[in-house]
Amino acid sequence: MVARPRPAAPNGRLAYHRPMDQAQSAPPSSRDGALPAPIRAFLEAPRYATLSTIASDGSPHQAPIWYAVEGDALLINSRRERHWPRNLLREPRLSIAVIDFDEPEHWVGVKGRAELLRDGDAATADIQAMARRYGKNPRAYAGQDRVTYRVVVDSTFEYGA
Repeated sequence: MVARPRPAAPNGRLAYHRPMDQAQSAPPSSRDGALPAPIRAFLEAPRYATLSTIASDGSPHQAPIWYAVEGDALLINSRRERHWPRNLLREPRLSIAVIDFDEPEHWVGVKGRAELLRDGDAATADIQAMARRYGKNPRAYAGQDRVTYRVVVDSTFEYGA
């Protein structure tokens, strides 16, 4: 396979994204922690997300996740022993990408910090609520050792809207 060179941007650097029409208005975004209405509406649908955390060796770790919107925050939940919950206990910074499967070039990015919110029975109740949101069987999660994190949103970005 022969690698094709990427087109150069006007400043001489490599262009990683297609150029945006300058007449087009900027997509909704936020840097103040509030979820803009269009981004909130997008996130309120039960979509799958990719969570990126920082592993103990400094490398990125990614995992597909479910999430729920609560106020201006997202809730994420996992079994306690998995990598990403342990990563967040050590280093709370994270990034989440949520793709619109109907329009794959449309996605929302969220950057923020995780706070351990609940564990035990309360976290199991959270994953059961998420299972109902995603059309899955909530009883499948009974008795699991779960943790729920609240994602405090630092910034958001919508691409391809």
